[in-house]
Amino acid sequence: MNIVAALAPIGGVLAAAVWVRRNLVVVRVTGFSMEPTYRSGDRVLVRRCHVSAVRAGQVIVILAGKRLGGPPPIDDPFWVIKRVAAAPGDPVPRTRVPALGAVAEDVVPDDCLVVLGDNPAGTDSRQFGYFAGGNLLGAVVRPRAQRRQSARICCGHG
Repeated sequence: MNIVAALAPIGGVLAAAVWVRRNLVVVRVTGFSMEPTYRSGDRVLVRRCHVSAVRAGQVIVILAGKRLGGPPPIDDPFWVIKRVAAAPGDPVPRTRVPALGAVAEDVVPDDCLVVLGDNPAGTDSRQFGYFAGGNLLGAVVRPRAQRRQSARICCGHG
C-alpha cells in the first residue's frame, strides 16, 4: 500500500480539526441579559465570523467597549452575548435605542452593530450606543446540550 494513500485519511481528519479549532468556540453564558433565551451556565456554540456576515435577529458574542486594533483575545473578561437589533446598513433604531436618538446618520455605519439583550434589564446598546463590529467573536450557531451533573454522595464516618 502506498504510504501517501494510507496517510490521506489522517490528513483529512487533521485538516477538519484545524478548521473546527479556528472557526468554532464554545462559550459559557454568565448573567441574566439574555433570559429567557439563554440562562447563566448555558453553553453555546459560536461560529467565528466578520461583521458583514451578521444580520438582525442573530445572537452574537461581542467584546464590549471600543474597537481594538486587532482580533480580540478569546480570554478577555468582557465578552457579552446579545441579539443584533441592527447591522451595518440597517436603519438606526432610534425609538428602541435611546443612546442612538441623536446620531446624525440614518443607517448603522460600517463596522458597527446595535445589540440588545432579550432581557431589557441588561446593559446593551440602549445605554452604550453602537458596539464595534471589529470586536465581534462570532454568531451563535446553537445551544450546547447541558451535561447533567452527577449527584454528590457524602459518606460519613464514625
